[in-house]
Amino acid sequence: MRLRRILSAVAAGALAITMSACSADSGSGPEDTGAAGAGGGESYPIVIEHAFGETEIPEQPERVAAVNWANHEVPLALGVVPVGMAAANFGDDDGDGLLPWVEEKLDELGGEEPVLFDETDGIDFEAVADTNPDVILAAYSGLTQEDYDLLSEIAPVVAYPETAWGTSWRDVITYNAKGMGMEAEGQELIASLEQEIDETVGQYPELEGTSTMFMTHVDTTDLSTVNFYTANDTRAAFFEDLGLATPSAVEEASAAGEFSGSISAEQVDVFDDVELIVTYGDQELVDTLEADPVLSQMPAIESGSIVFLDGSGPMGTAANPTPLSISWVLDDYVAELAEAVGAAN
Repeated sequence: MRLRRILSAVAAGALAITMSACSADSGSGPEDTGAAGAGGGESYPIVIEHAFGETEIPEQPERVAAVNWANHEVPLALGVVPVGMAAANFGDDDGDGLLPWVEEKLDELGGEEPVLFDETDGIDFEAVADTNPDVILAAYSGLTQEDYDLLSEIAPVVAYPETAWGTSWRDVITYNAKGMGMEAEGQELIASLEQEIDETVGQYPELEGTSTMFMTHVDTTDLSTVNFYTANDTRAAFFEDLGLATPSAVEEASAAGEFSGSISAEQVDVFDDVELIVTYGDQELVDTLEADPVLSQMPAIESGSIVFLDGSGPMGTAANPTPLSISWVLDDYVAELAEAVGAAN
């Protein structure tokens, strides 16, 4: 069984844990960028409540691992290099398993390179165990109960607070930073990013209140259905941070608790209040939408107020806000949104 193999790996690494905790050369001491501990003001044990119950962290973690999407960006943003983290499985423009903003931060911090977990077929539990972590960060993730239970046999796990893949970027920072014993530093990071967002958006007053929809999964061979992300998805939720408004049809679908919605093209009039569309695709997609006799009636399409993102590239990936990607993409992303709004005026 997987659990037996994991426990075997943990037992085999027990000596390594002890040695790494004591060796200044191991990259695991509090003074090193490979360890948490800069906060130092936390009272232990720390208890974190989440969707699977609660996790107790008995003492200051020194070896931090992260699984699934973007959780590793919290320790990196706080100056800590994880011992292991998930390799980027999309949006990686050079195939090294690192998104550009992550690679830049690793270069800045230096220290030992993290182990990259290949999650193509799910979490690699044995690889996680081999890094001998003191805590596993997964506040933004799709963990199942089984995943959580298996990871908990390795180290305390910071799981998502309520819904799989539904954690806001603020809560990703809050929960993961708390799990590292760096809650205060996490709140400072949030405040810094909020200020950066406000200053950037403030340069484009035309964005304020613009009704915006994130259209997704567009099949150019069959435009009979319009698919979109609701405000429960982090991509569409980020619009609020940018001063944009939620269209009524999207708001209605959001109230049902779903991450996405679909409406027949025959009901396209429900999108009469959509002034701006963000979607994955290219100019060919835009041309197809503008040529369609039904969807072209949407105000945003009629006016050409469309921002299309390369779903396989960094810009498309960064539309889903994460602690490091926000600063990396913010200027360009907001400028593109404002340009599209300006096209309608």
